[in-house]
Amino acid sequence: MNWVNTLISGILVGGQYALYATGLSLTFGVMRIINLAHGDMAVAAAFACSTLMLTLGWNPLAVIVVLVPLGFAGGWLLQRVAFDRLVGVDPSYQIVATFGLSIAVQNLLLRIYSPTPRGLNAGSIATASIRVTDDVAIGWFPLVRFVVAVAVLGALSVFIAGTRLGRAFRATSDDSEAARLMGIDNRVVYAVALGLSGATIALAGVFNGIQTQFAAADGPLLLIYAFEAVVIGGLGSLWGTLVGGIVLGVSQTIGAEIEPGWKQLFGHLVFLAFLVVRPNGILGAKESR
Repeated sequence: MNWVNTLISGILVGGQYALYATGLSLTFGVMRIINLAHGDMAVAAAFACSTLMLTLGWNPLAVIVVLVPLGFAGGWLLQRVAFDRLVGVDPSYQIVATFGLSIAVQNLLLRIYSPTPRGLNAGSIATASIRVTDDVAIGWFPLVRFVVAVAVLGALSVFIAGTRLGRAFRATSDDSEAARLMGIDNRVVYAVALGLSGATIALAGVFNGIQTQFAAADGPLLLIYAFEAVVIGGLGSLWGTLVGGIVLGVSQTIGAEIEPGWKQLFGHLVFLAFLVVRPNGILGAKESR
């Protein structure tokens, strides 16, 4: 086994998982909602990208410029129309509602696009690599994807720490009622949070579609990756999603090197180990609120 290649590959795969997890971490951290339609929204973004590619004749990396703002607008609208009624209610209602949304999105995609898998052709960047040594190579696309994931997390961290609206995010997350009494409009905070989540979901969906084929029923698998990365990294920690994604990615690549069929198994076993040994995650709070 080439451990250096395996480690590098796992770290770069972790960037994709971090992108999956960022939106989920935002919606939970600010709104205390686990969106079970998260993965299906990422798949929908990939299908939307394929439609825009055919319409505009653009490369999928160029379509991102259009799709990310649309993802933000879609998240904002979804919060106003549906999720605004879910904040603060019994978690069982949240689970049922977001599960219903997941089923609806899957069936809509099946009706529009059929069950046939698709892929997004980004050209030579998807297969090009940097040869470091005779035994070690780094793919250009995974590297770009990882850099984008770090840049997104860095931008969100700066936004939350250094802007007035970001401070409203933190206040609402800590105590929504106290924040409302201090004049913060929680509905605006929640709408922006879900809008940012939608933008990161769109980004993750396009990168996933460039990396591998996707189909209408793939949403639940992407949700599992996002959820595991969030839990491993620590609920409510943005940088924890990157750490969790890397841990998950490295675990999977090690499992695949040992036995190709063990890729997902190793990732799930590491996730279960964290649930037992450190349920709050690597960078999560020591005590749950």
